[in-house]
Amino acid sequence: MKKSRQKKEIRAPRATRFLAFDAWIDSTLYEAGFKISDWWERITIFSRRFRVYGFKRAIVEVLSEGFTMGAAGSVVMLALAMPAFIETQGNWSAQDDYAVTFLDRFGNEIGQRGIIQRDAVPVDEIPDHVIKAILATEDRRFFEHYGIDFLGLARALTENVRANSVVQGGSTLTQQLAKNLFLSNERTLERKVKEAFLSVWLEMNLSKKQILQYYLDRSYLGGGTFGIAAAADFYFDKSVEDLSLPEAAMIAGLFKAPARYAPHVNLPAARARANEVLTNMVQAGFMTEGQVLSARLHPATAVDRAGTDTPDYFLDWAFEEVKRIAPRGSTHSLVARTTLDPNLQKAAEESLEFHLRQYGKDYDVSEGAIVLMDTDGAVRAIVGGRDYGASQFNRATKAERQTGSSFKPYVYAVAMENGFKPDSVISDGPISWGNWSPRNYGRGYAGRVTLTTALIRSYNTVPVRLARDHLGIDPIVALVKSFGIESKLNGHKTMVLGTSGMTTLDQATGFSVFANGGLAGTRFGIAQLSTHSGDLIYDKARDAPPPHRVLSEQAAASMNQMLIQVPEHGTGRRAALPMVRSAGKTGTTQSYRDAWYVGYTGNYVAAVWLGNDDFHPSRRMTGGSLPAMVWQRLMTYAHQNVELKPMPGIEGPMRIENGKSGSDEVAQDGAGSGTDALPLALSARMATFLRGLSTDFEEAPAIKAPTKIETLSAL
Repeated sequence: MKKSRQKKEIRAPRATRFLAFDAWIDSTLYEAGFKISDWWERITIFSRRFRVYGFKRAIVEVLSEGFTMGAAGSVVMLALAMPAFIETQGNWSAQDDYAVTFLDRFGNEIGQRGIIQRDAVPVDEIPDHVIKAILATEDRRFFEHYGIDFLGLARALTENVRANSVVQGGSTLTQQLAKNLFLSNERTLERKVKEAFLSVWLEMNLSKKQILQYYLDRSYLGGGTFGIAAAADFYFDKSVEDLSLPEAAMIAGLFKAPARYAPHVNLPAARARANEVLTNMVQAGFMTEGQVLSARLHPATAVDRAGTDTPDYFLDWAFEEVKRIAPRGSTHSLVARTTLDPNLQKAAEESLEFHLRQYGKDYDVSEGAIVLMDTDGAVRAIVGGRDYGASQFNRATKAERQTGSSFKPYVYAVAMENGFKPDSVISDGPISWGNWSPRNYGRGYAGRVTLTTALIRSYNTVPVRLARDHLGIDPIVALVKSFGIESKLNGHKTMVLGTSGMTTLDQATGFSVFANGGLAGTRFGIAQLSTHSGDLIYDKARDAPPPHRVLSEQAAASMNQMLIQVPEHGTGRRAALPMVRSAGKTGTTQSYRDAWYVGYTGNYVAAVWLGNDDFHPSRRMTGGSLPAMVWQRLMTYAHQNVELKPMPGIEGPMRIENGKSGSDEVAQDGAGSGTDALPLALSARMATFLRGLSTDFEEAPAIKAPTKIETLSAL
């Protein structure tokens, strides 16, 4: 009995504590609820003092909605601004302190890059009429706006509507500088949004004088020159301080389209443009008509630069290569002997321009890129676009575009390394990898086929089946990187069908491994670097690491045995050469946005990409159509009067007859292969002139036929 009483006495205090805790919770919640209710009632009573009615209520509602939308807009603006501000990271304002003179493979000077473009001339030392000519044409309200000129935009829009065409631009000088410093020339909404934010950022961080200084020093003005000081020296052989009014007007006219209005290319167009600049100066109130009359009557004449065609896209890439390989601590005033072959460079430019001029509108494609190199890795030509003056963005070395089926050889190369043979049989049938079910181009299936047939017919299901069931994604990514390809792969399973982006230069680099029998690390553009006094500080043969094997000889030979059949029996028949056997692969991406042909012989490797800068689809252009034709025309020229070399694993060059153009991948559109005659190299200067002439004809107003009455009156 005593023990039970003791237990009850022990339990009683514990139960009491639980009851007390429960009561505390109840009372606390009650008091909190009471205080909240009291607090809310006080707020309500206080708010009633500010309650408005009638038109005041309407004003308050509008302001409230405005604040709400403003807050939401601020969040959206911040989200849009962040990608733009990322572009400002790094030492963007630093002027490269290298001064490099470039020679071609034969020792002839082909251009310059770096501070050798000329030292900057302070804005205060530039003649007043030079500054006025530039501002009157590019940005009359430069000292009045804050990066974006809304009045200027309205004026340009009004003038364009009146003329029913684009006759004025609305971009400010600050916006143009933002594009030159941070962005490319791609015509996309994303780029325009970034440009607007970066313009405001520049206005916040730089003075107007600094912005003008950067603009004058960094703008491309044709002839391979950057900056107004270099342009004055190149076109008129004088310093910018000595420019006359007509010369200043001619240079000011170059900022809009340097390739089209360069006086050494088209003097009449340059003078007409200079006359427009003089008119702009009068309209802006910077000068009177009497002050510019003498300049109109006596236009400027540029120094004769006939035959000066600089391979600017190649030079831009070679300049980066110099900065990468130049020994630390060495002088920055250098002479670089490059691997460029000027004849092959002109042939590459001509082939791209010829086919885009002939068939570009039919396929709705406007841009392209080409890289040509020897099989030993020496880069002989780079074409980064149709017109360097219109866009300095190098599509050959910087634009990563989806590769389509031209990626498949890398998958097959991994298969060859893992015991597969060209005659190994695999199923071409329906396949699913998770929720992804790829199909062939023609929507049909061939059943059991050899790997050779699958590759030359470009079946989609076979490389997917190889990757899913036998290889895996990681070994493919590892092999591609070992080839020397610098483009970042996405590593997704769809990568095996070419959804990952690569540059044209990387495509040529990758296929050069097959042409080299499995050796990588051969790509180079600089053969030697020396000082102006002749001291050799870099020699590729001496200082560069030797090539290394990344693919076995047997696997490389197997790939060559399969790829030589693509231009003979497969999707690349339009690329077949008349004098030598070649190997290659076509590539076409979804919605026909990108089209490729990458191929090689025992002598050369070339990659060709065609597409549009704004990524809009072409008109059903495939890699086996226009890109193959561009490649074939260039390579036909490149193999004239050279010793034809066999590919590894292939016996002899094996001259063949050119097959009939066409394939099961591309529709027959009647376009010839262009092999009836060897191409004549059209210079970049002539190509620019012809494009400008074509534009003038398209923009010219229609000529109305005279009526009978007008004809009789004239008589």
